Amino acid sequence: MSDIPILETKRLRLTALTDRHFDDYAAMLADPASTRWIGDGQPLDRSNAWRSLAMLLGHWQLRGYGMWALELKSTGEFIGRAGLMYPEGWPELELGWMLKPEYRHHGYATEAGCAVLEFAWRKLRARRIISMVRIGNEASDRVAERLGGEHIEDMDFYGCHNHVFAYYPPTIESRCAYA
Repeated sequence: MSDIPILETKRLRLTALTDRHFDDYAAMLADPASTRWIGDGQPLDRSNAWRSLAMLLGHWQLRGYGMWALELKSTGEFIGRAGLMYPEGWPELELGWMLKPEYRHHGYATEAGCAVLEFAWRKLRARRIISMVRIGNEASDRVAERLGGEHIEDMDFYGCHNHVFAYYPPTIESRCAYA
């Protein structure tokens, strides 16, 4: 399997998802508040959470990048996921994130997003990155805005609710000083 690099920020460690994260990962995906804005909006049972984890790890093998587990550096606790996705049928390389409910609204998604964007620009030499945010997901809209995302269009995606496509210009220095 492709080596998954470890990224560190002031408060976070972005590391490979492993089976030691699975119980927390499955609990996050079983929570309706966590899954409301992704996929079909429905929570996942453990079996489908396992498939999700396996797909995210397989993305690293196929593309050389993907989602990381987010851990607090101070405790090693799993708090969510963040990273890059570009599966078949996706319109562009996407930056995405998901946090356990108790870790939202503390700046962790923005902090992780900055580290991921820096990795994408510097290591992958990405040319264009977007985030697809469902209309109504104000918290993720704010994260995309703090990361420098520029609204480029609204559209339906795979029959799901309308999405805002935010485009990130290939510069992070002004927005991500602490990444």
